[in-house]
Amino acid sequence: MSLTLTPVRGPELQPFVADLARLRLKVFHDFPYLYAGSASYEERYLQTYLDAPGSLVVVACDGAEVVGASTALPLVQETTEIQAPFLAPEFDPGDVLYLGESVLLPEYRGRGLGHAFFDHREAHARDLGLGVTTFCAVQRPGNHPRRPAAYRPLNAFWAARGYTERPDLTTTLSWQDLDESRETPKPMRFWVRRA
Repeated sequence: MSLTLTPVRGPELQPFVADLARLRLKVFHDFPYLYAGSASYEERYLQTYLDAPGSLVVVACDGAEVVGASTALPLVQETTEIQAPFLAPEFDPGDVLYLGESVLLPEYRGRGLGHAFFDHREAHARDLGLGVTTFCAVQRPGNHPRRPAAYRPLNAFWAARGYTERPDLTTTLSWQDLDESRETPKPMRFWVRRA
């Protein structure tokens, strides 16, 4: 196994787009996202990272195979749903880096790649002169019928990285769950870290 992490920006992402779309579909299929998406939608979504100034995608490869990725984007380049909670006087949206998501195949978890993803993105925030990093996580009920018995949320990991869960900062994002016939809104809660 020869694991490599490659930070890519803008057009450098293009050679990875198809592989990343497939990876995202595979990882987000599982709980808690239960996402029933399509490769074409994922490729359109990833176009944002090709086009947006200040974007970053950290790509993890095992040899030539893409096994993980982690994204970041200045909040001002994000959708209104993601920006809205940060329009309160407490924040300057121009000072926030939004950490879109980290996806990693299960067999590569527990090897430090999650920390490395955060290290790269937090360094990117510093390089851009941004003082706040944030991300949001879907909120599923504890008794959700698709919740695996062995499921462990990442709250302790995020807290150890210095992120604070903010129940007062929420939004909703819509996607189609595996057992749904259409997209429905999902509650999302933000975690925030100040430099």
